Amino acid sequence: MIRIIFKRILLAVPVLLAVATLTFFLIKQAPGGPFDAEKAVSPQVLKNLNAAYNLDASEWEQYTDYMTGIVQGDFGPSFRYPGRSVTEMIFKSLPVTFELAIYAILIALIIGVLSGVIAALKRNTILDFIPMAIAMIGICVPTFLMGPLLVLIFGINLELLPVSGWNQIPGDKILPSLTLGFAYAAYIARLSRGGMLEVLNQDFIRTARAKGLSETSIVVKHAMQGGLLPVVSFLGPAIAGLLAGSFVVETIFQIPGLGRFYVEAAFNRDYTMILGTTIFFSAMIVFFNLMSDIAALWLNPRSRDES
Repeated sequence: MIRIIFKRILLAVPVLLAVATLTFFLIKQAPGGPFDAEKAVSPQVLKNLNAAYNLDASEWEQYTDYMTGIVQGDFGPSFRYPGRSVTEMIFKSLPVTFELAIYAILIALIIGVLSGVIAALKRNTILDFIPMAIAMIGICVPTFLMGPLLVLIFGINLELLPVSGWNQIPGDKILPSLTLGFAYAAYIARLSRGGMLEVLNQDFIRTARAKGLSETSIVVKHAMQGGLLPVVSFLGPAIAGLLAGSFVVETIFQIPGLGRFYVEAAFNRDYTMILGTTIFFSAMIVFFNLMSDIAALWLNPRSRDES
């Protein structure tokens, strides 16, 4: 296991380097600059601003200086918020994004696993067709459409839940969490159903039934351990996708998380904020994929031996 983990980490280093390099040179090709949206300033003031942020140097020099800062854990200063570093802003807004992702993945797991297991146990019945039909709808409807629909139904028409903000009131967190988690609940439901159907047809399940074990014991203790392996493998990309998907949800519901800062940075040409957030999210994706692979290998020793 240690060798596998070390190998995955070594493979992640060039991936993060490629992401940082591509992002750096791509944002430089975008029209405009970080100070274009400010009020008109004299050419001398603009020259001083560019010199203060090293924007008057060549792109290669800027790239070299920025990569040196990343190695030291410094993502540079924010152009949009003077006096604040990108690292400070990331770690200040990250708890909100993580909290939203945790609520969303819990909703996705509860709804998805429960629906998938019931659908597998009641194959080709109404308890199979209805959850899988809803799952297909959840896969097809994107979050930027699901969010406004939930706001329209539960916030405006029924007036049951607030439609913006992220306060200590539990109601503020229901609609954003449902919006972000529903699509992944649909994927998990289909993966759970497929995995459970495959395991329920195995010889050891028939042997357990022949020994007289209860159906609950067979499903919980024997079938779910192997049947939910696809879900465990999917959790890494799912959590990473939830963090990245929070961009849209945080913008719709006005949540002060990292995704909202990222969207604002793109509009404001805040180069360092865009770069720092992209690299940070890429590192999170690598980390959660690694955790997912480790969990899947731990649950399935045969796969571990093959790896």
